[in-house]
Amino acid sequence: MATRLNEYQQPVGEPVTAWQPRERPARVTIEGQFCRIEPIDLERHAADLYEAYCEAPDGRDWTYLFAEPFADFAAFREYLAKAAASGDPFHYAVIDRASGRAVGTFALMRIEPVHGVIEVGSVTFSPRLKQTPISTEAQYLLMRYVFDELGFRRYEWKCDSLNAPSRKTALRLGFQFEGIFRQAIVYKGRNRDTAWFAVIDKDWPLVKQAFETWLSPENFDADGKQRASLASLREASAS
Repeated sequence: MATRLNEYQQPVGEPVTAWQPRERPARVTIEGQFCRIEPIDLERHAADLYEAYCEAPDGRDWTYLFAEPFADFAAFREYLAKAAASGDPFHYAVIDRASGRAVGTFALMRIEPVHGVIEVGSVTFSPRLKQTPISTEAQYLLMRYVFDELGFRRYEWKCDSLNAPSRKTALRLGFQFEGIFRQAIVYKGRNRDTAWFAVIDKDWPLVKQAFETWLSPENFDADGKQRASLASLREASAS
C-alpha cells in the first residue's frame, strides 16, 4: 500500500471516515453455550467466587494481579464490593451454565470511547474454569461484545512480561504481540515490564471465525477434548 502524504509531503495515516466515539460498556448479560457473563453482583456472586478461588492449592494465581490472596471471606467481599462499584475497570462475572454458579471474573478497563480502544484485564479465573471450554468462550463473548456491539477498533491485553501463562493465553486467543514497555508499573513493591498484545478490528473477522469453529460441538470428541486448536483454525482460515 502506498504511503499517504499530506500537503507538506509528510507521511500520514490512513483516514478513518465517519468515526464517532463509541458507547461505554453497559450492564449487559451475554449468553453463550457453556457460560454467560454478567456484571458483578456482590450478593449473588461473592460466596460462589470465594468458594471457587479457595479450591486453588496455593496463592500463585494472584502473583501477577494487583490484589493478594484473601485471608477470609470478609476481606474478599470487601474487595469484590469495590470491583462491583467500579466503572473502569468494569468487572464481569463468568457463570458456569451447568451449575449456575460464578467461577471467575474479568474486566474491561482503560476504556477510551473517543479512540475506540479498550483493554481486557484483571482476569481471575478459578480452578473450576481454567483449561475448560468455559474459559475460552468467556473471552470470546466479551471480545465479540466489544467489536460487534460496541464497535471498538482495538482490544488490548497487557501483562507482566514475566507472566508466561498470560502471554501464552494472549497468543492462543488471537492477540498479536506488540512489544515490551520497560518499567511501566510498580506493584507489590517490585517492577513490572509490561508485555502488550492486541486484536484490532481488521483482525477480528478471522479471530471470530476461529473462535466459533473451535466452540462448535463438532470440535470436541466424546471425552470433551478439542479436535483442532484455536491457532490451527486461524491458520487454516488465513491460508
